[in-house]
Amino acid sequence: MNLRESLRIFRKRMGAKFSLSKKMNILILMLFIPMMAMFTYSNSISFNVIDKELKASNIKQLSFLSSQIDSRINQTMDFVLTFSKDPNVRKFNGLNIWDDRYDKMQTRYVIQEKMMLQSGITNIWPVKFTVYSQLNQEAITNADKMAKYDEEYLEKNITGKWNYGDGKTLTDGETPAFHWFYTDSIGQQVSLKGSNLVVQATFEHENIQNMLDTYKAGGQGNPIFYREGEAPILNRTASVQLTDELVRYLQGKELKDTSQQVITLDHKSYLVSAVKSLYLDWYLVDIVPLDQILGPISFSRNMFYLTMVLLFVVGISASVLLYRNVQRPIRKLIRGLQSVQKGDFPVRIDSNVNNEFSFLFYRFNDMSSQIQHLIENVLYEKLRAREATLKQLQAQINPHFLYNCIGYMMNMAELKDEEAVVSMGHNLSAYYRYITRMEKPLASLRDEVQLIVNYLDIQKLRNGRIHYQIDIPEEMMRQEVPRLMLQPIVENAVIHGVGKTYSSGEIRIKGEMSDGFCKLYVDDDGPGMTEEKLEELNLKLQGPMREDMGYGFWNTNQRIVQQFGEGSSMSFRKSELGGFRTEIVWRPTSEEEIHQSVI
Repeated sequence: MNLRESLRIFRKRMGAKFSLSKKMNILILMLFIPMMAMFTYSNSISFNVIDKELKASNIKQLSFLSSQIDSRINQTMDFVLTFSKDPNVRKFNGLNIWDDRYDKMQTRYVIQEKMMLQSGITNIWPVKFTVYSQLNQEAITNADKMAKYDEEYLEKNITGKWNYGDGKTLTDGETPAFHWFYTDSIGQQVSLKGSNLVVQATFEHENIQNMLDTYKAGGQGNPIFYREGEAPILNRTASVQLTDELVRYLQGKELKDTSQQVITLDHKSYLVSAVKSLYLDWYLVDIVPLDQILGPISFSRNMFYLTMVLLFVVGISASVLLYRNVQRPIRKLIRGLQSVQKGDFPVRIDSNVNNEFSFLFYRFNDMSSQIQHLIENVLYEKLRAREATLKQLQAQINPHFLYNCIGYMMNMAELKDEEAVVSMGHNLSAYYRYITRMEKPLASLRDEVQLIVNYLDIQKLRNGRIHYQIDIPEEMMRQEVPRLMLQPIVENAVIHGVGKTYSSGEIRIKGEMSDGFCKLYVDDDGPGMTEEKLEELNLKLQGPMREDMGYGFWNTNQRIVQQFGEGSSMSFRKSELGGFRTEIVWRPTSEEEIHQSVI
């Protein structure tokens, strides 16, 4: 196993260890992300289910409370209807025909007793009843105060529905009550006909408060009785501040018979549910603090997230410690190996650790020192061998061109074309003058191009169809290249490109410098090759010399690789002219290197 292969294997192993921290971080993420996602999903499902059930339960309880209030009101109204037909009540509104004063007092007593009995059935919903006889201009009530007949008062309040307040001026500390006036007239309940019996049912807002208190005792809400424009009726333990904020929010809002929404008051979330009363045209509104109910779920969720964050921090901390104590020394070894692989053999690693890596650093420094001495010893011999190889390759390619030139001169002499023979002799003389300077294996690209111009001019005399273009930037012309690098390529374009058909004759030589490389293209418009043959030829060019591929191409490619090293190459493509293209790529030398090579 050679040195390069050993370095490659060692670097691969060190690279695998170097990625350990990265793999650990990825593994931590792979463990935490599914856990977080699964918990978040399950928590969201649970939260949504509880939220949905809470809303459904709240609206159901509120609807039940509203139905209880409506039921009690309905019972009151049924009693009024039945009571208005009671014989004693009818007798009270009769033509004032009494048996005697005792009978009159007895009738009033029975009526009052029945009203008090109905009002005292339940303590949570006391009702005051008053019977007015329009015919006799008298009134009977079970209230604490005596009732007086006031026809103006009756006409103003007979509306056929429940009213909050009866128009009387209230003293300090008094609150309005709910009133309903019923007449025994057949038809509309909004007018008096002179002989009507009117029954008034009244209940105070304390009745509503009693129902609200009972509801609040069984839950976590804060129920109120609300109608826009009126002072709300609160439960006795209601938060005044929260109720004021809720009333301000509800003002101007159009409420449906049953509505529910989540609002934010004082940076806290509340569930607000509203159910409309069937008889009173008021809304039973309940406000429930969601944070108080869903708080334990949110707290457990946040605790889980905090635990995951702490575990993640611990995992990352372990990864950081692994990086500092293991991977950082490994990275030093990798950089050292990369430097050795690039040829920087004097590189040394400073050891600032006191563990197993200090031994590795010591052995690496020792290995690098030995390699440096080895390279220094063999470098001179390698350079001499390389120079000898270059001269041998150049000497091998010269006869190839010479044979072609002599054959051409013989053919022209037979054709009595003295001008072509003279031109060939002149150019052949210049050619030998050029190649016999063997002390320098390199020449400027300008000299190589001038040699190609002479060659193509000779071929143009021989074949009138041939015409050529040369477009190479001046900066590229100063580059040093192996001698006779272009001659075999251009000769191939003339013989196998232009010479194969009678319709072709164009040869184009173009150069450019891009992406940090010098690139030279030789194109012809001949028949070219198929993509399969071009690929096969490129593969052969990278292997050992074969008799079926042409000595000139293989020799030229070897000289280019020997001269310019890694990144340089010669390859074949399909030309834009339709024929064959040869591409030569090499990394340009600096001006200083060119100057030294000339010296």
